[in-house]
Amino acid sequence: MPAPPLLDALTTAVLRLAGTPLAVTYANPAAAELLGPGLHPGAVLHELLPHAEALHGALADVVRERQGLTARELHLTTPAGHAITLDATLTPLDDAPGHDAPAVLVELVALDRHRLIAREEALTQQHDALREVVRGLAHEIKNPLGGLRGAAQLLERSVTDDTARECARVILTEADRLRALVDALLGPAQRVARAPVNLHEVAEQVLAVARHESPEAPALVRDYDPSLPEVVAVRDHLVQALLNLVRNAQQALAPVAAGTVRLRTRALRQYTLAGVRHRLIARVDVEDDGPGVPEALRERLFFPLVSGRDGGSGLGLAIAQDLVARHGGLIEWESQPGRTVFSVLLPLEVPGEG
Repeated sequence: MPAPPLLDALTTAVLRLAGTPLAVTYANPAAAELLGPGLHPGAVLHELLPHAEALHGALADVVRERQGLTARELHLTTPAGHAITLDATLTPLDDAPGHDAPAVLVELVALDRHRLIAREEALTQQHDALREVVRGLAHEIKNPLGGLRGAAQLLERSVTDDTARECARVILTEADRLRALVDALLGPAQRVARAPVNLHEVAEQVLAVARHESPEAPALVRDYDPSLPEVVAVRDHLVQALLNLVRNAQQALAPVAAGTVRLRTRALRQYTLAGVRHRLIARVDVEDDGPGVPEALRERLFFPLVSGRDGGSGLGLAIAQDLVARHGGLIEWESQPGRTVFSVLLPLEVPGEG
């Protein structure tokens, strides 16, 4: 059965199943994204989703009773091994050849995605509010730093005692460090031109820097989608954002002196990002198999000056989120012991200036 073009544009996953046993005769792009590998015309549903007993039972009821139904909050595992929760609306069809073989239209709404959209909106609002507060605070800190540095320079030139001169140098060094931190919080002083950027070239640069900084760091692994289009962006901003995420992953693995950091790229279709629906977005994952994000940090993870590491500035994630947000994107994350993933989500359409 040829599918109406409208179904291909839906963000809801739609499948047509027919035959005995029920097999896939059509799947729209949203279904392919939701269920992943193994979904193709002719795939038998019981083999595709062998542990989805509740869904199989609901389908059997629909075939037997010839009545549609909606099954709420079904828990199943995709062929790729991801656990998802969804609502399934099942509608019997009478368009199978000869009307003898059963046929069912299946609509799957991933509740996890709705929750994720709500979380993304909250993250975006949180970032906007924090950015204004931090900018105001950074300006207040920046103003006296100039006077502090000037006084330290004058002191260094005027004293003869070696100890006093060394103290002046420490003040200068710390003033410069604070100035760099403040500049990072304030962001660039002027707009930077955007251009088409190959995300794999960005990832390779990040991996090269990460290897140079920590030759004995955990293994760095690539998992690229070669069909990923270019994104219109400021290259240096993306390098810095990804580098901050990779450094965090390496530092998370440092206590165990082992593990793997994986960079993965994918394209996602019909994706709602920060309240805006995009036809296509790029996703760059930085994944590690470390102990996970501590529970105490989860609610404040992207707040500036919050760090789970002794001596950390707590600015890496905040700056990364800010740089990605300037491109209309967002950094999402999920974490459990043995698997932590930070995902950079970027629209592939030309973004507005921010």
